Amino acid sequence: MPVLFTPPAPVSLPIQGSSQRFPVHRVYCIGRNYGDHVREMGGDAQRSRPVFFMKPADALWLDDAVPYPGATSDLHHEVEMVVALRHGGHEIAVADALACVYGYGVGLDLTRRDLQNLAKADGAPWDSAKGFDASAPISALTPASVCGHPQHATLALQVNGATRQQADIAQMIWALPEIIHELSKLWTLQPGDVIFTGTPAGVGPLLRGDRFHAALGDIATLEGHLV
Repeated sequence: MPVLFTPPAPVSLPIQGSSQRFPVHRVYCIGRNYGDHVREMGGDAQRSRPVFFMKPADALWLDDAVPYPGATSDLHHEVEMVVALRHGGHEIAVADALACVYGYGVGLDLTRRDLQNLAKADGAPWDSAKGFDASAPISALTPASVCGHPQHATLALQVNGATRQQADIAQMIWALPEIIHELSKLWTLQPGDVIFTGTPAGVGPLLRGDRFHAALGDIATLEGHLV
């Protein structure tokens, strides 16, 4: 079937130790998944219904030069464990969820905090605060066949050499199998789906010229700078 114009190239992620790439379908995110972060944002850290939102697949950013977005004067970093799915399904059981995982990485959920606060005050969606261009810098993926399925790993972010965020992924309110289970009740998950699993306390501003280093234990690292 002829098309009106050449479509954009599919989004894909590099894989550690492989010449193959991971083709991306959708990018899901969970909010309010570390109690200390919920509290620092003024919320109630009691476990309740999970909060999900999405970013466009082409918001994933692989260049170490990350563009500072327009329409904000308060860009915040949120470091997160990232999970890539090789299998999907609908209403996936918690016990079956980890079998869907291809691999792990680390990423930043960049947030226009000023726009998010305005949206919250108006009861409006967060799309412009979360889903903008280059809003999801991400590392290469490490296959689960190499690193296993980590139950404990230090998730950390340094900005200009100073630690801003650090926590163990075991502190997540919703563990990864539960996240996959809950997501699959709302959407039929597909191979190629990517999940940002929430951020710990310490979120704060990034400025042009800032350099960052994110790590998920010895599984994945991400380095870059704002331009």
